Formats: sequence, C-alpha cells, structure tokens
Amino acid sequence: MNFLIDTHSHIYYDQYKDDLTQVINDAEDSEIKRIICVGTDIETSYRSIEIANQYKNVFCTVGCHPHDASRMENGYLNEIAEMCKNDKVVAIGETGLDYFYNHSSKSIQKKIFIDQIELSNELNLPIVIHNRESDKDLLEILNRYKPKGVIHCFSGNLKMAQEVTKLGLLISFTGIITFKNFNHKDVIKEINLNNIMLETDSPYLTPIPFRGKRNEPKNVKIIAEKIAEMKDLPIQEIINQTTKNAFKLFHRLR
Repeated sequence: MNFLIDTHSHIYYDQYKDDLTQVINDAEDSEIKRIICVGTDIETSYRSIEIANQYKNVFCTVGCHPHDASRMENGYLNEIAEMCKNDKVVAIGETGLDYFYNHSSKSIQKKIFIDQIELSNELNLPIVIHNRESDKDLLEILNRYKPKGVIHCFSGNLKMAQEVTKLGLLISFTGIITFKNFNHKDVIKEINLNNIMLETDSPYLTPIPFRGKRNEPKNVKIIAEKIAEMKDLPIQEIINQTTKNAFKLFHRLR
C-alpha cells in the first residue's frame, strides 16, 4: 500500500471550522488517503460521525475519554452502541485512564473504561486507548478483558510496549517522537513494525519543524519519516506496513 493513514485526529475542533475541506485535501495531496476522527464524549462522537459522513476518506470513532468519565449519564453506553451502527464508525474510544489530570475519579474512570471495553468486545470493534500515568491499572484491566485495539500516542518505556504488544494490542506514535526530549527511541527500534501505527492527534503535538502551529493530518508523513530514520528502514516499508496494520485493526476501513 502506497499511502498513509492518520489513525487519530480531532478535526472537529474550532481550529478547523474555516478550512476543514482544505485540511482534508492537503492531507490527500500528501498521500494521506484515510483519516480517522476520534470522539471523546457524546457530543464530539456525533460530530465525528457527521464529518465522516461528509468526507469519503474520513472515518471515525465514538466513545468517552477519561477526562469526561464523570459527566456520562445513564444510558450513555446505549447511545454509543447505537452510533456504532453507522458503518463509518471503525472503533470505540477514545477511552482509557488518565491519572495525571484526574478530571474524573479513578474508580469512575475504570468503570467507564471497562464499560466501553465490554461493548467493543460485544460488537467486535477495536478500542482506542488513552493512557497517562496509569500503567498498573491499565495493564490489569487489559489482561482481564483482553480487548483488540491500540494504545494511542504511545510514550511509555520499552517494558510497557512489550507488555501491551504481547497482549495483541498495537501502539501508535505521534509527533512527540520528533521532539528533542523524546527519550524512548529504543521502543521504536525494538518493537516490530507489525505492531505500530501512525497518528497526528491533531490539533495537538505538532511535529518538528512545525511545532507551535496547528497540527494537521498531512503531518503524519513526518512521523513516518522519523520512524524510518530510527529503524533504519526505507520509508516505503514504514508506509506499507503501518497502513496494513491500520486496515487489519480497523476492519471497517475501506
């Protein structure tokens, strides 16, 4: 496959309200032929579906981020399940655990995360996982419920990468790997390319040399080039394999 996929973006934010079509066209011109727009709560999940329905090369996910776990009302899971009937929904999430900000209590975060894992297993959809300073509890839940999915914006150490890939999960890298203070190059060197995907997390984490500006899906190519450099592999091999990995995990992609 000779094109890239941005497997994680938030292009529903106001930063894109005036030029979303141009942003998507610029990505396509840069050989990024699929973009996944990731919901983080009920409102942004609906917005992600709306954008995916509007653009043929955009797909989406629906779910509840740990920051928003305490805001989920009774019936939220049924609403997510109903959204999944749309065939442009390729995964559940972004969900997971975040003990850095703790916008929601740990117990509520874990409950909402497990709810969505169980739904993803029931619907045979992968799950998009957020993890920040919660390795121990996250691994405990993953070992117990064994979802298919990806740890997005992976920035953990090699041991954590080995633990999650051993469970069959993929890990996805962002523009963080281009930053001077990125200190987990061993993860990229050691983890098999079959377990890796690429993402921008737009509008966040803009890679060097554009750091400080709004991130866009077209910049996923910079991440591919950086991984090729770190792994000492041809860029085409990175493009081919990471795209295959995305199609295999997100089986509704087409």
